[in-house]
Amino acid sequence: MDFRQLRTFSCVAELGSLSKASDTLRVAQPALSRQIKLLEHELRTELFTRNGRGMVLTEAGRLLLARTSGIVRQIDQIRDDIQSSKGPPSGQVVLGLVPTVSCVLSARFARCCVEKFPGISLRIVESYSGHLVEWLHRGEMDLAILYGRSADLHLNVESLGRDNIVAVGPRGCGLARKKSVDIGWLLRQRLVLPSHSHGLRALIEHAAAQRKIKLDVQLEADSFRVLTSLVEEGLGFALLPPSSVHGEVADGRLETAPVSKPMTRELIFASPIDRPVSTASLAVTALLREEVAACRKEGVWDIKLS
Repeated sequence: MDFRQLRTFSCVAELGSLSKASDTLRVAQPALSRQIKLLEHELRTELFTRNGRGMVLTEAGRLLLARTSGIVRQIDQIRDDIQSSKGPPSGQVVLGLVPTVSCVLSARFARCCVEKFPGISLRIVESYSGHLVEWLHRGEMDLAILYGRSADLHLNVESLGRDNIVAVGPRGCGLARKKSVDIGWLLRQRLVLPSHSHGLRALIEHAAAQRKIKLDVQLEADSFRVLTSLVEEGLGFALLPPSSVHGEVADGRLETAPVSKPMTRELIFASPIDRPVSTASLAVTALLREEVAACRKEGVWDIKLS
């Protein structure tokens, strides 16, 4: 296997299409197809299933991608770092954000990054903490802001503080008139929650179990935007960080209230523990810290320091 074949394979796997990979790599499709076939011949197995919708990884292809995607990124970063040593930072940086952070930070941070580092290609990936941790471990992501206990993740971590959780309800539900709501009362209402695989759900389930309350959850949503839209429709209450619904509250579409017994989650900045950090990643990391501090100062993001 040579690097060119692996890079072609990684790009086709990510985009699911030879034509899209051809545009991205600026290499003719027949040449890319030939590289894939040479790689399949060497490994003596098919890596893709070809169909009308594009290129779909086989089981062997998924295994190869998991083992080599981090290697391909590291070699690309070496090239970018050598070029950056002669001038401003350049190269791609992949930043992961949990949805409730992304809705606060993504747009403003992307604007700052474009203005300050025009040579850096920033890719923002929004997903839940478990997925972000997995991609960091596999080397497919450079840094992330996520929720979790920092000691359990086997990553380079820095605590940003603790994010409060508040009750969220539809317009006219009465939360806006309350100084706080009793957590026991809230847990007995119909709730709209993420599925059991997510940390926020585990936190809420634990609070209910402590009070021997059976949760009433008819609707689940693993998309943050779907979850808030279901609450807007009056289909249940949710528990979320107040910063994540700031716009909806300001527009009068949602109401919030603190809960009587504070619920918080640790918010951490994470990066891989066993890989060298690229020049571009260092620049983005420093800028990200500045932007988080600015959000705190402006009151856009109410993170309590640990």
